[in-house]
Amino acid sequence: MKVTVVGAGNVGATVANVLAGKNFCSEVMLVDIKKGYAEGKAMDIMQTSHLLNFDTTVIGVTAEIGDENGYAPTAGSDVVVVTSGMPRKPGMTREELIGVNAKIVKGVVDQAVKYSPNAIFIIISNPMDTMTFLTLKDSKLPRNRVIGQGGMLDSSRFRYFLSKALEKAGYKATPTDIDGMVIGGHNDKTMVPLTSIATYRGIPVTEFLSKEALDDVVAQTKVGGATLTGLLGTSAWYAPGAAAAAMVEAIALDSKKLMPCCVYLDGEYGEKDLCVGVPVILGKDGMEKIVELKLEGDEKAKFEASVQAARDTNAKLDEALK
Repeated sequence: MKVTVVGAGNVGATVANVLAGKNFCSEVMLVDIKKGYAEGKAMDIMQTSHLLNFDTTVIGVTAEIGDENGYAPTAGSDVVVVTSGMPRKPGMTREELIGVNAKIVKGVVDQAVKYSPNAIFIIISNPMDTMTFLTLKDSKLPRNRVIGQGGMLDSSRFRYFLSKALEKAGYKATPTDIDGMVIGGHNDKTMVPLTSIATYRGIPVTEFLSKEALDDVVAQTKVGGATLTGLLGTSAWYAPGAAAAAMVEAIALDSKKLMPCCVYLDGEYGEKDLCVGVPVILGKDGMEKIVELKLEGDEKAKFEASVQAARDTNAKLDEALK
């Protein structure tokens, strides 16, 4: 398994580091436009290999803008993870990044597809749902091979905030005790944490937490990224990097795991021609199946609103690419 990670910043380097430590990849290529940056990150990671007991080879590559051969070392990659673009700053929404990141992501994907036409693409760059849609449309790859990461990250944050609420209510809980899922767009206002199916040790969380406590968990989950951006001064990286690595692992090991991911809908959930977060089965062919939940009432209405928000952002693509 050869994996290319484009962007050697905080998120990309974390993806590469987590993948190396899991030891199922033969080679991880870390690519960046800044000369020497990816090479330095790769060298640093490789100097932990004896300490952490892994055999994965991590290689750094500089691919400057306009260098048509910069991606040649990535040829034959099985999976390409795209983290390129400007991260959020405090007070920014993900959607505000479209003007900068659309051109960057398009250029990266065009080069990566040229050298790895059979790769599965995992998109992290923001606004993620729209960058996933752009990648699919521009590359003309089949929809099973273009997958956005948002749902995995948002669900991890949801489980964290549920565990803290349970702890506050007097129960000893950690995120590993919780099953919970977020669907819809990777958007601070319209993502949909599904409290109705969240469980603590197999028991619905509604048995332990009041509506007010659950509403607070939902609110904290929605602004989870913005909260960290405010604390750190930039976008988070450990959880986003680990979430992407988990997706790569499911593909590499053909695990058929159910994960909430951003994929192209073509009639599922009554929606067409957009990419948005829903539960899917991930395996060696990428997105192998979309699992359709029976959404009802408030959650159905919120999912429809989230879909519309994704469409609204997609409508800005033509202008962003000019």
